[in-house]
Amino acid sequence: MRHDLQLLGRAVKQAQYRQHRALDSALAAVGTTLAQWDALRAIDRSPGASARELAAATFQSEQAFGALVGRLAARDLVERRPGHGRRIEHHLTPAGERILAAGHSVADDVLAACFSALSGADRATLLDLLRRLNAAGDEEGDAR
Repeated sequence: MRHDLQLLGRAVKQAQYRQHRALDSALAAVGTTLAQWDALRAIDRSPGASARELAAATFQSEQAFGALVGRLAARDLVERRPGHGRRIEHHLTPAGERILAAGHSVADDVLAACFSALSGADRATLLDLLRRLNAAGDEEGDAR
């Protein structure tokens, strides 16, 4: 049983690694990286969010996210504005919105290729299973 679980864990990691490499390579054509595009997506989903919130949404430490958003701001893709108290809010600039949109198009193509071996029903099943695993993990984290 332990061996099967390790094989399962490795297979999930291998699929994720292959997907991330393909996305990072393809996103370079539109002038961004996977980490940068993911940050732009997070800011787009939650305009005005703090660095702490955005770091959590992108699975990064606050320090790593701060360095990343600094690079995005230097490229005029993100704007940081004062918020309530010491809070700094993050917003996309028009240039950031253009890079995000271009990245969506690239990601659609890459992900279609990554999941092409699965039927639509298989993809729906995989998504449901992963959501259940993530929800169970979230519940365990809440109980701690």
